[in-house]
Amino acid sequence: MTTPQSDPVTPDDADRKAVERERAELREFIKGLKPDDVKSGNWFTKLISQALSTYTNKVDWRYFQEKYKGVPADGIVEQRITMASRYAALEGGLSASAYSAAVATTIGSAGAASPLALPAAAVTLMVDLTYITQLQLRLAYDISVLYRVPLDTNDPDDMWKLIRVALTIKSGELARGGASKSVPLVVRPLVKQFYSRNVITAAKGLPVVGKYLLQRNVIKVGIPLVGIPLTVVLNRYTTQVAGKHARTVFRNEARVIELADRLSSRTRHPQLMLWVAWLVITADNKISDDETLLMRHLTRIVRDLHGIVDDQLADVVEIDPDDVWKRLDAEPGDLSELLDVATRVATVDGDLTAGEKKAIAELEDHCRRA
Repeated sequence: MTTPQSDPVTPDDADRKAVERERAELREFIKGLKPDDVKSGNWFTKLISQALSTYTNKVDWRYFQEKYKGVPADGIVEQRITMASRYAALEGGLSASAYSAAVATTIGSAGAASPLALPAAAVTLMVDLTYITQLQLRLAYDISVLYRVPLDTNDPDDMWKLIRVALTIKSGELARGGASKSVPLVVRPLVKQFYSRNVITAAKGLPVVGKYLLQRNVIKVGIPLVGIPLTVVLNRYTTQVAGKHARTVFRNEARVIELADRLSSRTRHPQLMLWVAWLVITADNKISDDETLLMRHLTRIVRDLHGIVDDQLADVVEIDPDDVWKRLDAEPGDLSELLDVATRVATVDGDLTAGEKKAIAELEDHCRRA
């Protein structure tokens, strides 16, 4: 007589159980919210604390090295985006069965009722919303770690950067374009509507973001069309868009950090390098995001590697090329390395401009004289 054996657990079963476990935890989180937390957007502030506090302590580069031995960062990022999109779709299927067209009104009419008295459909909406928000925040954080882009979640600026990247805030055009090209034709108008309010500019208040996310999520249930397939598709594809956006942003920053590290570690004239870099960056009277990022990392790495903090450069409002040429002319030895620095700095954001070419030509003259 053979011993009965349980059916083996398939990857799909394991994924579904993982999703259900997180949904159960978030349902408990939602029970602790007051109705006003939902309407005001304060739920987002509270979720941030829960979603990232312990997670960021556990997840670091070593964690991924152990989990994905020998896999390059790009490969791991692709796997994380795929996994997160799969989880988002599974969660959408679990939530969608409880949705109804009344959800949009029940959230707004909860009044002072106890959280336990909220209609089941409204609670389900909040489970879906908090799950997807948490998933996308953690995915973006994973990607920043994998590309070695330092983010301090205790720093308000870094925290806002993570939120903005994870939730594709202030990147509506990118999000709409990316999603619309990848979703089936029948759902493209719904994806465009989902992102149509994606314009939070100066408002860094977390409750403002919370209100925006709630309004955006209601779109999934406010358009009676295809029920469960709609929620599954939107969850999957918006998570893909969020992941791909995070990959673009953090991979680019990793490229800039790598360049700053290479230039700073190779130079024999770290202080002069900073002056030359800033001269080239400002040569066309406009400063791109990549150039700002490069200068910030150059000054940081020069400080860490060479112990140099140039207060005179920090005080400059409008750089005078003659000041740079005097510094070059007073420096003995071969300065040709600074020509390579200038070219690499100038092309960090694309092709050379006329102003950058002119600055590099003048730099070459002074390097030759030296």
